[in-house]
Formats: sequence, structure tokens, C-alpha cells
Amino acid sequence: MPIFAISIIFQVALVMHIVKTGRSTTWIWIVVMLPFAGSVAYFLMEMLPELAGSRTGRNAQRKMQSIVNPDKAVKQAAFNYSVTDSVETSMRLAEEWLAKGMFGEAKAMYEKSLKGIHQTDPHIMYGLAKAEFGLNNYGAVRSVMDDLIRHNPDFKNAEAHLLYARALMELNETAAAKHEFEALESYFPGPEASYWFGMFLKAQGRERESQEQFKKILEKAKVSGRHYHSYHKKWLKLAKQEFTG
Repeated sequence: MPIFAISIIFQVALVMHIVKTGRSTTWIWIVVMLPFAGSVAYFLMEMLPELAGSRTGRNAQRKMQSIVNPDKAVKQAAFNYSVTDSVETSMRLAEEWLAKGMFGEAKAMYEKSLKGIHQTDPHIMYGLAKAEFGLNNYGAVRSVMDDLIRHNPDFKNAEAHLLYARALMELNETAAAKHEFEALESYFPGPEASYWFGMFLKAQGRERESQEQFKKILEKAKVSGRHYHSYHKKWLKLAKQEFTG
């Protein structure tokens, strides 16, 4: 059967599914006017989550939404902030700016939020540290994180700890960075901290030790399930590229 005919049949089937399930008629126009892209979008955003009913389906939906409308979340956050200027809406907008790589804007918003009863809020301070890291202000990252722990000694966050270790690494504070990476090894969930520890050791010319880190990551992956591989795909790929054994 010609590919064109198969495409038509698939479009008709999708339109019937849209009508039968009571979904927005906008999807009909999308599928008809954009035969390939529209059909793929409808399948991933509407049918796949329904069929799978799983995290995989929901992830596919979020990824497709980010492709179809990549600025939706940041626009919504900006609108909410314009309606209500609160710490909550400010934090949400700053987080969206971070995700977009708009580190200067995020930094300004976090600094604006660090006032009054929120002057030493650990979550806002951590957000500011992330923005400073994105701007390559590693000294500022260390300063903010030191203040965070001084004011919030009970604050525990593995991602924040890793950010601190990486800032020390960039500042060439070798002994301090090594100490933090070794501490992270004992509890950080996933391979990201081990990967950065390996890169730190590599930068120090300690090739054998760095290779041990990458090997450990890959060996853990061998005995882990599909979800582990999917969730940590980025770091497993990078570790594989670095491992020469």
C-alpha cells in the first residue's frame, strides 16, 4: 500500500479517535493541516499517556508540549507574577528563567525575594546560588552557600551540596572540593555526583582514579533497571564517553 494512502488512513483514524473521545476539535485541524507533525503531536500528547497510563507517557507528553510551545511555562509564570507579586510567584518565575538559561534575570528575582522574613530562606538562597553558577560567578556561589548553611544548619539538599562542590572545583580549591565530592559519594542519589568527581580527578591529572569513578557508574548501570537508565541517561552517556577501559 502506498505511503500516502497509509498516511490518509492514519489521519482518518486519529480524527475518529478525537471525535469519539470528545477531545478538543482544535486537534482535528492540527491533524488535517499538519499531517505528519500534527499526527505525531496528537499521538504523543493525547494517546500515549492514555495508553500507557505511566510515567513514560506523562514524560512524553511534557516533552512534546515543550516542543510545541517551549515558552508556555515561562509565560504563565510571568503572567502569574504580573497578577500577584509574591514570593511564591517570584520563585516560580525565577525557576523558569533558570530552566531557560536566563541566569541574570533569575539572579535579580532571587535577590529581590531575599528580604524581610525571607532574607535567609534556604530555597531562595539556593536558587540564587544556581543563578550565580550559571553566570560563572563561582566565588559568589561559595559565598551564598556558606551563608545558607550558616543561617540554616539543618538544611539538607544533595543537589545544593553538589553545586557547592562544583563551585569549589571551578575555583581550584582542590582539597575542599575533594572533601565535598567524597562526602557526596556516600549519599547522592544517582550517578551525577560520581561523574563530576571523576571529572574533578581527571582535571587533577589523577587519571586512574577518575577512570574508577566512570567504571563504577557504568557497572552500577549494568545491574539497574530500565527506569534507572532512562532517568540518568545523560550522566550514563557522559560517563561512557569518558571511560577508556
